[in-house]
Amino acid sequence: MELYAAEGTTIVRQVLGLGKKVFLDLKFHDIPETVKRAVNRAASLGVDLLTVHAYPQVMAAAVEGKGDSSMRVLGVTVLTSLGDSDLLEIGYPAGTSPADLVRRRVQQGISAGIDGFVCSPLEVQSVRALSGPQKVLVTPGVRSAGKDTGDQKRVATPAQALIDGASYLVVGRQITRSQTPQTEALAVLSEINTL
Repeated sequence: MELYAAEGTTIVRQVLGLGKKVFLDLKFHDIPETVKRAVNRAASLGVDLLTVHAYPQVMAAAVEGKGDSSMRVLGVTVLTSLGDSDLLEIGYPAGTSPADLVRRRVQQGISAGIDGFVCSPLEVQSVRALSGPQKVLVTPGVRSAGKDTGDQKRVATPAQALIDGASYLVVGRQITRSQTPQTEALAVLSEINTL
């Protein structure tokens, strides 16, 4: 999102021009018509993956907006920065856990025909069980053991996320904010290669 805010579709086209795939993580959330039209524009760029918030109307509009393109739309279930107390603060009933909310949103996403989900690595195993092997599951909140988790509350290691059923991992700050990003990236790859 930060890169897109700085460079817009120019960077998307440049990366696609290099023959690479693009995961456009913009987390669309708006009225259905706006989401449908924005998703259609993203599909016309040729990106591989696009995120929308996993609300029933939003997901249904996104599925309609992508049309017959090969772009896969992923529903962002519950942000990894949210825990039980955060859900209470934003208005969910007492006792609602992130896992409860993720489960409900995944069921709604399956009904909407969404291509996959973004979920924390703590929920990826249950999401895989609900969604089956065909859905794409992306897990942010992935850090090597002992690394700072920052504002993310529901995290796991790269190996654990893959073992539990993740299709793709999002490893951000461990690499992007490091003084030695190549070393950190190689450490994550080394951990994954032990599987």
